[in-house]
Amino acid sequence: MASLHHHHLLLSLPFPHSPTPPKRFFFRTTRPLKTTRSTVESPTPKRRGRKKKPPPPETPPANDMPEHQNAETKKEQPSEDDELFDYDDGIDFPYEDPPLVCCFGAAQREFIPGVRVQMYPMHPDKYSEWKMLQWKPPEFARAPGGPPSNVAVAHVRLGGRAAFLGKVGRDEFGDDLVLTMNKERVQTRGVKFDEGRRTGCAYMKVKFEEGRMKMETVKDSAEDSLLASELNLAVLKEARIFHFNSEVLTCPTMESTLFRAIKWTRKFGGLVFFDLNLPLSLWRSRDETREIIKKAWNEADIIEVSRSELEFLLDEEYYERKRNYRPQYFAESYEQTKNLQEYYHYTPEEVAPLWHDRLKFLFVTDGTIRIHYYTPSFHGSVVGTEDVLITPFTCDRTGSGDAIVAAILRKLTTCPEMFENQDVLERQLRFAVAAGIIAQWTIGAIRGFPTESATQNLKEQVYVPSMW
Repeated sequence: MASLHHHHLLLSLPFPHSPTPPKRFFFRTTRPLKTTRSTVESPTPKRRGRKKKPPPPETPPANDMPEHQNAETKKEQPSEDDELFDYDDGIDFPYEDPPLVCCFGAAQREFIPGVRVQMYPMHPDKYSEWKMLQWKPPEFARAPGGPPSNVAVAHVRLGGRAAFLGKVGRDEFGDDLVLTMNKERVQTRGVKFDEGRRTGCAYMKVKFEEGRMKMETVKDSAEDSLLASELNLAVLKEARIFHFNSEVLTCPTMESTLFRAIKWTRKFGGLVFFDLNLPLSLWRSRDETREIIKKAWNEADIIEVSRSELEFLLDEEYYERKRNYRPQYFAESYEQTKNLQEYYHYTPEEVAPLWHDRLKFLFVTDGTIRIHYYTPSFHGSVVGTEDVLITPFTCDRTGSGDAIVAAILRKLTTCPEMFENQDVLERQLRFAVAAGIIAQWTIGAIRGFPTESATQNLKEQVYVPSMW
């Protein structure tokens, strides 16, 4: 027992050649070092009775510090650009499948007019008043809305994984929006709550004037106050595609946060998807709008615009003159039919003013009638269905465009062949057309978003098997 106890004492002693434990160095460096000769010769102090607390090291004021020390201090403080290369959440293995899509922007509430078409329009008074009740409805139906949150919910409905990145107010609307996204299995770890501002509400009017939907948005709301320091970097690192729209460019705070998030996305190797979706305030002047969206447009890898938005950015009068041919029962030539609004395909030369070298895809959607696509190597269009075929079922076309964008995102994350193979691209865009059709059949955007199986079934019904 004595030998074992002695052996235990030997093991507990420090190894002769081992370095000094770091704890001892830590406490010694906090005291000022004395370099006098007497200190070196006699390590123990002469008097132990009176120990005085060592004075703190004197730090000269900032103005009296030498210039070389000021320079070193400035170098030690990392700038915002340097922080892009220092973030690491410790996750190096592949993430879950399918890849994550991050939707950045405002989560809003839509108030849709509570006017419904009479099922049996036999009463003359009720039926005649319905048209006027659209403009002054007696009541509104509250529904979750906002393009970024709509795209996130539709993407999850189609079998993908999406995360919402934004800010809401700490009120009834904000809590309900986050709860709705959680119910739809949208990741909300990137959502911030603002105690001082309320959640913005978009009062939607079911009004289409020249193919454009009018809306009014309450400004100075919580979603316009997201700071760059509040970005969830773990979401940006995991996301393979970063989605945003032009509404965030109308607020200076959100604009700076947006480009900060784009830098992080570039650093992490993700793609930037710009869903134009121009708000009402950007339809005033073509030159002003192009100046506002210019920087974001040049940063995007994939862009989706509607036909009206494309013609607004290029030249609306040119296309109007091109379509104004003599009305007749038949076309004089086959080429003349291509100038119709439903069949006209924009040439790469016409789209060239909006093209830049970084762009991989440019999608031009015309509802569910047709989707035009442009890549650096090929271009074309996918024929959908005319609105006449779905008129008996159509009741709310608000979320149709968001469903089409979500379906495109769903296929871009799972089918990389779309970037190089034109046939695969057209087959997957037909899936997006089917998603946009189903989204029009239900009141409210989120309520009407289809599932992946329902979209695939409708695609197989609309198109022949060779086009699946």
